[in-house]
Amino acid sequence: MGKLFGTDGIRGVVNAGLDADLAYKVGLAAAEVLAKGKQPGEKPLVTIGKDTRISGDLLKGSLIAGLCTAGADVLDLGTLPTPGVAWVTVDEGADAGIVISASHNPFEHNGIKIFNGQGFKLSDELEGQIEDLILSGAVEQIPLKTHDGIGKVIYADESARNDYIDHLVSTVPAGFSGLRILVDCANGASSATAPDLFDRFDGLHCDIINADPDGVNINTNCGSTHIEGLAAMVKAGNYDLGLAFDGDADRFLAVSEEGTPIDGDQIMAACGRYLKEQGALPGNTIVATVMSNIGLHRFLAENGMQAVCTDVGDRNVLERMLKDGYVLGGEQSGHTIFLKHATTGDGQLTALQFLSILKASGHKASELVADCRQYPQVLVNVAVADNAQKQAIMASPALKEAIGSEEKGLAGNGRILVRPSGTEALVRVMVEAETEATAHACADRLANLIKTL
Repeated sequence: MGKLFGTDGIRGVVNAGLDADLAYKVGLAAAEVLAKGKQPGEKPLVTIGKDTRISGDLLKGSLIAGLCTAGADVLDLGTLPTPGVAWVTVDEGADAGIVISASHNPFEHNGIKIFNGQGFKLSDELEGQIEDLILSGAVEQIPLKTHDGIGKVIYADESARNDYIDHLVSTVPAGFSGLRILVDCANGASSATAPDLFDRFDGLHCDIINADPDGVNINTNCGSTHIEGLAAMVKAGNYDLGLAFDGDADRFLAVSEEGTPIDGDQIMAACGRYLKEQGALPGNTIVATVMSNIGLHRFLAENGMQAVCTDVGDRNVLERMLKDGYVLGGEQSGHTIFLKHATTGDGQLTALQFLSILKASGHKASELVADCRQYPQVLVNVAVADNAQKQAIMASPALKEAIGSEEKGLAGNGRILVRPSGTEALVRVMVEAETEATAHACADRLANLIKTL
């Protein structure tokens, strides 16, 4: 990846790496790149949406200023989940869509993610063109439009949001009458859609929490990254299922009626088995990442399925799905892609698919995923200074030797994965083992070594 774009767009702490000036330049450069495919005098149309972070309006204003200055029209969608922006981009026939969000990260972070006109994340090639214009200084030479060449801003009404909700509802064949669910919106973008979405289903009892964003409480002790509170409330309130989204609602994790978390691997397991039974799982294969638990692989093998694995990142998962014609893929963290219905991970879409399977099965949520046993998995994040330090650590002979030694100690009953984060200044150490104590001890030893490198 380049110096600006990571595995999921441009990310950073606002005004400490990501600021209004950079956003303005991204808008200028994006409009210039998009205009290359247009007829003379024809303006690109770009949708733009955001999550609920306090910095969202700051960055949106600068992006819009850059886009319009370079001659692109903008459809402002306001607060909308990331997958909603992707869907509206396609539905409106726009040339691109931009999401201002840092997903599951703390509120002081934000990001800029760009989709193409087909709703897929912008290609490495086009991201590279935008990046080169900015980093080379050529963005300063982009002609500034005047007169009627300046782009205009169109403010979307409720119909765009409602059309997206209609689409989500259309992906499930029947209702959920009799089920009781508790939905955690993470004080994020799903706060704008989830209440109306679940209200569409007659007979479904739905209570919603953490849907009062104030700009700084997004992902704070709530949502898919802090599922403990939801788990306690589901068990105490006798709910059938808890649903947890992240800040931009492209992730979904669940909680069983027993208060036990259900992760992305288990969600894919249940959905994959259902699709296989329906004859709707090409190659009896799902696409996962190297972070997926050993338990998922064993479940798939026991049920006549398999997983092909990619590097971490839903972008990598999607690329493999498109390349080989697979329809289901995702990450343990809760990004799940149903390619029949969406071009990116969609937390609310996944929640509806899981609810539909739960209702059709007649089982409790705990029973639905019981045979996808998860090996204890420990993840330790080690903070580093910058990308250069990440690279130095990953190239260290001492680290390679230590990993080899720890793997011998596991004797085939577990695995180790050490990788640099694509979105944060972290090196991640993941260990799976037969016991949590063994996994913790191994991960801690490797993390302590990394801190010295």
